[in-house]
Amino acid sequence: MKYLIIICFALTLIACKREKETISNSAKKDSVNITQDSVKTDAKPANILVDIFPFPKEIKECSCYFARNKADFENEKYIYADDAGKTAYMKLDGKRIAMNLISSSDMEVDEELNKEIENENYKISVRGKKIKNEEVLLFEGTLTIEKPDGSITTMPIYGECGC
Repeated sequence: MKYLIIICFALTLIACKREKETISNSAKKDSVNITQDSVKTDAKPANILVDIFPFPKEIKECSCYFARNKADFENEKYIYADDAGKTAYMKLDGKRIAMNLISSSDMEVDEELNKEIENENYKISVRGKKIKNEEVLLFEGTLTIEKPDGSITTMPIYGECGC
Protein backbone atom coordinates (compact mmCIF):
# COMPACT_ATOMS: atom_id res chain seq x y z
CA MET A 1 0.00 0.00 0.00
CA LYS A 2 2.88 2.38 0.83
CA TYR A 3 4.42 1.72 -2.55
CA LEU A 4 1.14 2.50 -4.31
CA ILE A 5 0.87 5.85 -2.51
CA ILE A 6 4.51 6.69 -3.33
CA ILE A 7 4.02 5.81 -7.03
CA CYS A 8 0.81 7.89 -7.24
CA PHE A 9 2.58 10.83 -5.58
CA ALA A 10 5.56 10.57 -7.98
CA LEU A 11 3.26 10.42 -11.03
CA THR A 12 1.36 13.47 -9.79
CA LEU A 13 4.60 15.46 -9.41
CA ILE A 14 5.77 14.48 -12.89
CA ALA A 15 2.40 15.37 -14.43
CA CYS A 16 2.35 18.77 -12.71
CA LYS A 17 5.89 19.53 -13.88
CA ARG A 18 5.03 18.67 -17.52
CA GLU A 19 1.90 20.81 -17.37
CA LYS A 20 3.97 23.80 -16.18
CA GLU A 21 6.49 23.27 -19.02
CA THR A 22 3.67 23.10 -21.57
CA ILE A 23 2.10 26.27 -20.21
CA SER A 24 5.41 28.16 -20.18
CA ASN A 25 6.31 26.98 -23.73
CA SER A 26 2.94 28.02 -25.12
CA ALA A 27 3.21 31.36 -23.35
CA LYS A 28 6.54 31.94 -25.13
CA LYS A 29 4.97 31.16 -28.50
CA ASP A 30 1.99 33.40 -27.81
CA SER A 31 4.20 36.36 -26.96
CA VAL A 32 5.75 36.51 -30.44
CA ASN A 33 4.60 39.62 -32.29
CA ILE A 34 4.28 39.57 -36.05
CA THR A 35 4.50 42.94 -37.71
CA GLN A 36 3.12 43.36 -41.21
CA ASP A 37 4.53 45.95 -43.53
CA SER A 38 2.05 48.74 -44.03
CA VAL A 39 3.36 49.63 -47.50
CA LYS A 40 0.89 48.70 -50.21
CA THR A 41 1.94 47.69 -53.70
CA ASP A 42 -0.03 46.93 -56.81
CA ALA A 43 2.07 43.84 -57.51
CA LYS A 44 0.43 40.54 -56.74
CA PRO A 45 2.33 37.87 -54.81
CA ALA A 46 4.72 35.88 -56.95
CA ASN A 47 3.31 32.67 -58.33
CA ILE A 48 5.79 32.09 -61.16
CA LEU A 49 7.71 28.83 -60.99
CA VAL A 50 11.26 29.18 -62.34
CA ASP A 51 12.89 25.80 -63.03
CA ILE A 52 16.44 24.84 -63.90
CA PHE A 53 17.26 23.34 -67.30
CA PRO A 54 20.31 22.09 -69.23
CA PHE A 55 22.16 24.43 -71.57
CA PRO A 56 20.03 24.83 -74.75
CA LYS A 57 21.28 22.86 -77.77
CA GLU A 58 19.97 25.65 -80.02
CA ILE A 59 22.74 27.98 -78.84
CA LYS A 60 25.84 27.37 -80.97
CA GLU A 61 28.16 30.36 -80.45
CA CYS A 62 28.00 33.51 -78.28
CA SER A 63 25.69 33.31 -75.31
CA CYS A 64 24.70 34.52 -71.86
CA TYR A 65 23.58 32.04 -69.23
CA PHE A 66 22.70 32.45 -65.59
CA ALA A 67 21.88 30.46 -62.46
CA ARG A 68 20.45 31.59 -59.12
CA ASN A 69 23.91 31.72 -57.48
CA LYS A 70 27.56 30.80 -57.99
CA ALA A 71 27.15 27.24 -56.64
CA ASP A 72 24.22 26.50 -59.00
CA PHE A 73 26.17 28.06 -61.88
CA GLU A 74 29.17 25.82 -61.23
CA ASN A 75 26.80 22.82 -61.15
CA GLU A 76 25.19 23.91 -64.46
CA LYS A 77 21.75 24.53 -62.92
CA TYR A 78 20.74 27.30 -65.31
CA ILE A 79 17.52 29.33 -65.07
CA TYR A 80 18.19 31.60 -68.08
CA ALA A 81 20.17 31.41 -71.33
CA ASP A 82 20.23 33.44 -74.53
CA ASP A 83 22.12 33.38 -77.81
CA ALA A 84 23.45 36.93 -77.25
CA GLY A 85 21.32 38.06 -80.15
CA LYS A 86 17.64 37.38 -80.51
CA THR A 87 16.37 34.37 -78.49
CA ALA A 88 16.22 33.73 -74.74
CA TYR A 89 15.38 30.38 -73.10
CA MET A 90 13.80 29.69 -69.71
CA LYS A 91 11.66 27.07 -68.01
CA LEU A 92 8.70 28.88 -66.47
CA ASP A 93 5.66 27.35 -64.81
CA GLY A 94 6.84 23.90 -65.87
CA LYS A 95 7.27 24.71 -69.59
CA ARG A 96 10.51 25.31 -71.49
CA ILE A 97 10.00 28.42 -73.58
CA ALA A 98 11.92 30.45 -76.15
CA MET A 99 11.29 34.21 -76.21
CA ASN A 100 12.41 37.11 -78.35
CA LEU A 101 15.00 39.49 -76.95
CA ILE A 102 13.60 43.00 -77.31
CA SER A 103 16.74 44.85 -76.25
CA SER A 104 20.19 44.02 -74.98
CA SER A 105 23.11 46.18 -73.88
CA ASP A 106 26.56 45.87 -75.44
CA MET A 107 28.40 43.89 -72.77
CA GLU A 108 31.86 44.59 -74.23
CA VAL A 109 31.43 48.35 -73.72
CA ASP A 110 29.09 48.65 -70.73
CA GLU A 111 29.86 47.69 -67.15
CA GLU A 112 26.19 46.76 -66.77
CA LEU A 113 24.04 44.14 -68.40
CA ASN A 114 20.48 45.06 -69.42
CA LYS A 115 18.15 42.75 -71.32
CA GLU A 116 14.43 42.93 -72.00
CA ILE A 117 12.56 39.82 -73.12
CA GLU A 118 8.87 39.23 -73.57
CA ASN A 119 6.16 37.12 -75.10
CA GLU A 120 2.40 37.04 -74.60
CA ASN A 121 2.72 35.41 -71.14
CA TYR A 122 5.83 36.97 -69.57
CA LYS A 123 7.83 40.19 -69.48
CA ILE A 124 11.37 39.58 -68.26
CA SER A 125 14.19 41.95 -67.43
CA VAL A 126 17.76 40.94 -66.70
CA ARG A 127 19.97 43.42 -64.89
CA GLY A 128 23.57 42.73 -63.95
CA LYS A 129 26.87 44.28 -63.03
CA LYS A 130 30.15 43.04 -64.44
CA ILE A 131 32.26 41.40 -61.72
CA LYS A 132 35.02 39.91 -63.89
CA ASN A 133 36.29 40.88 -67.32
CA GLU A 134 38.37 38.15 -68.94
CA GLU A 135 37.76 35.85 -71.89
CA VAL A 136 34.14 35.67 -70.78
CA LEU A 137 32.33 38.36 -68.81
CA LEU A 138 31.04 37.37 -65.38
CA PHE A 139 27.92 39.08 -64.02
CA GLU A 140 25.83 39.26 -60.85
CA GLY A 141 22.40 40.83 -60.84
CA THR A 142 18.66 40.25 -60.78
CA LEU A 143 16.08 38.62 -63.00
CA THR A 144 12.53 39.99 -62.82
CA ILE A 145 9.56 38.18 -64.35
CA GLU A 146 6.13 39.76 -64.69
CA LYS A 147 2.91 38.13 -65.86
CA PRO A 148 -0.04 39.98 -67.42
CA ASP A 149 -2.05 39.40 -64.20
CA GLY A 150 0.45 41.62 -62.36
CA SER A 151 2.31 38.90 -60.44
CA ILE A 152 6.05 39.54 -60.20
CA THR A 153 9.01 37.36 -59.26
CA THR A 154 12.49 38.80 -58.69
CA MET A 155 15.53 36.68 -57.96
CA PRO A 156 19.31 37.02 -57.89
CA ILE A 157 21.34 35.69 -60.82
CA TYR A 158 24.98 34.77 -61.37
CA GLY A 159 26.49 33.85 -64.71
CA GLU A 160 28.49 34.75 -67.76
CA CYS A 161 28.34 36.06 -71.28
CA GLY A 162 30.89 35.29 -73.95
CA CYS A 163 31.80 33.62 -77.21
